[in-house]
Amino acid sequence: MLATYGDRRPDEVGDGIDSLELAWLVHQLEQHYGTVLDLTDEELARMSTVDGAVAVLAGLKVETGSR
Repeated sequence: MLATYGDRRPDEVGDGIDSLELAWLVHQLEQHYGTVLDLTDEELARMSTVDGAVAVLAGLKVETGSR
């Protein structure tokens, strides 16, 4: 999903996630799942890498909206 930010190939995406990429990623997930992710400052800070983002997102209990 991060590769679509900036129209990159997946192999061009590094492990680090900057603040603009993170904001874009959260927005895309909210749009895709029809919900609002209520992330704490600590969770957002942990999402500075791809592995960190996966870990945070895997731990969320999210109720999706109907599509």
